[in-house]
Amino acid sequence: MGGSGLVPSPLRLASALRPVATTLALKRAAVVEPQTRSPLNRSLVTADQDSLFEATVAPARPEQVGATAITYRDAASILTRASGFMADYDFTLNPYSGCGFGCSYCYAAFFSRDQERQNTWGQWVEVKANALDRLRRMRTPLQGRSIYMSSVTDPYQPVEKKLGLVRGLLEELVKQQPRLVVQTRSPLVTRDIDLLTKFEHVRVNMTVTTDSDAVRKAFEPSCPGNRFRLQAIAEVQAAGIETSVTMTPLLPVVDPVAFAAALRATGVRRFVVQPFHVDRGRFVAGTREPALALLRDMDWDAAKYRTTVEILRRELPSLDEGREGFAPQ
Repeated sequence: MGGSGLVPSPLRLASALRPVATTLALKRAAVVEPQTRSPLNRSLVTADQDSLFEATVAPARPEQVGATAITYRDAASILTRASGFMADYDFTLNPYSGCGFGCSYCYAAFFSRDQERQNTWGQWVEVKANALDRLRRMRTPLQGRSIYMSSVTDPYQPVEKKLGLVRGLLEELVKQQPRLVVQTRSPLVTRDIDLLTKFEHVRVNMTVTTDSDAVRKAFEPSCPGNRFRLQAIAEVQAAGIETSVTMTPLLPVVDPVAFAAALRATGVRRFVVQPFHVDRGRFVAGTREPALALLRDMDWDAAKYRTTVEILRRELPSLDEGREGFAPQ
């Protein structure tokens, strides 16, 4: 496999990461605490409110973020007993329903209530408006309990930058000290490094699915570029927070050796890989049809996936595959 020209060398990436991390750190140091809090922070929301948005000076409630329509509803609960692939956890936490990233392959679309919502995945998001209140009212002690945030959405999708809902949840969770794993593909997670460092047990998983931005744009056109994700997870790692890069699912890779070098340059030492669902050498149900069509066009099959994984296994310090890579922190 030839070089893509899209993955930086380890030396170039490492040198690029240093000024980015320094600049972001200086910006963070220059911001006083009231500004670093979410728009839904304690100064605006009291414990007896039924909704995050009943504050005296309520934060803006956008109805549209980019191409994504935003609606608001109260949820019956905010923590769900984990099961299935996430059964090793006590709870999953999904502050939003739907996801503005709208990846073409996303299995979470199949959990939508109706066919129309499945077909328009990425074009709508429901905000769980009472999420913080529900968390505060929980009677179950959370200290030492394992929580996976999030299983069917991205907690740091674009609407989070507007609302700060996840930041508000972290401010509450840190008081209770659960064992937290944060799953995202967004550099916005670096905004909350100051809170994440206060957890005794926390890991941030950053999804990076390919070495090629051309491939990324085909499958994940609304997601941040690979370079920005690598820079973000390098900053989280440098802050002393446990990190992992999840290549889930692994999309077509142009140069596995160069890809592994770019991943190593972040400082992360834990990696996870997972394929699309496969049957008789073909990717099958559980992956949405637009992604399957792209895979066929790119001539990416189970055999090429396996060859790429073996190269990555040789080049990376640690590589888990499937469920074992997502075990609680």
